[in-house]
This record gives sequence, structure tokens and C-alpha cells, in this order.
Amino acid sequence: MASTVAGPEIERLIQLLARLPGLGPRSARRAALHLIRKRETLMQPLAEALRVADERIVACSTCGNIDTRDPCTVCADPGRDAATIVVVESVGDLWALERAGAIRARYHVLGGVLSPLDGVGPGDLAIQPLVDRVAAGGVSEVILAVNATVDGQTTAHYLTDCLADYAVKVTRLAHGVPVGGELDYLDDGTIAAAMRQRTAF
Repeated sequence: MASTVAGPEIERLIQLLARLPGLGPRSARRAALHLIRKRETLMQPLAEALRVADERIVACSTCGNIDTRDPCTVCADPGRDAATIVVVESVGDLWALERAGAIRARYHVLGGVLSPLDGVGPGDLAIQPLVDRVAAGGVSEVILAVNATVDGQTTAHYLTDCLADYAVKVTRLAHGVPVGGELDYLDDGTIAAAMRQRTAF
């Protein structure tokens, strides 16, 4: 059994850091040592930022984004196309689309995808709030920006069925060859999807 060289407080810091995505035990140890070495310039400001975030961050009651205000900055922006709702699986996906700057629309965060094997059903996701938003009127298009996984596509089909009774156009993101991609390096599924969704040149 490996002996511990640090006190319980430091070990707890390492264990907590190791829970973060992308950080294993070794990376967490390195991060903890770096924080300890930079206590005044990094650890203390980080601790304060975490405290403030814990106190002020809320989930937007309209779209599910996280922000320090409700409705969130995106929902409150009058310059956005309120008639278009982009449906995403997670807040991370929403942020990725915002970084790309590809569309100035409103969003709806599902909170995951349907996954019978993992016990995730329609009641576990924010599907009914989406239907309610469409039913309230003023929405002309719903863009399904879910991931191109089996569960993502199952969720997209389910949402399409849920919205079938409303006068709203349901579209999805195109899948295929990425910009700058080389065919030789792409998987078979991506190539097949690109071929099915080919467009005029």
C-alpha cells in the first residue's frame, strides 16, 4: 500500500481535482502542487471565484443555460431570432455553438439524450418545456443540434414526433465531411452520411 506524503487537506484537494473531466490522479496531483505554489496569485482567487459562482449561478428557467441571471443573457438578448430555437443536449454544446457564432437564435438545453439502457426516458429530459415553448406560438423553426450518436438520433426522432402537431419546421444539423477533412482519415459512418446529404455545387 502506497504511503501518503501529504496531509489530509492536500489529499482531499487532489481527490476533488481528480473528479474533474480530463484530470486523472497524476494530473490532479500536478494541478494541486501548482495551486499550492501559486497560492496568492492563483489558489486564493480561484477559491473566491468558486465561492461567488456557487452563490450566483442559476439555471435559466426558459432555456436551461447556466448564467448569473434568469432569464439568461442569451434569452434576454433582443437581437436574437426568437422564432428559431436550437435544441442541444448540454450547456457545453450551447457554448460551443455560441463560440462558432454560426447563428443568432434562442436555445433549449435538453439535459442529455434518451437512453433506455441507461434508464433515461422522456421524463428525465427537458422535452415537455420545449413542446410548451413551441405551443405558446411565435416559433417557426426548431433546429435539432444533437450529437450524431445512436441515442442522439433516437432523441431527434422522438422530438420530431412530439412537435408533429405544431406548425413548426423541424431541421437538424448536417453531418458529413468536416471543413478541412480528408476522406482517407474519416470513419465509414461519416463518409456515408456525407454521401447521403450531398448538395449541389
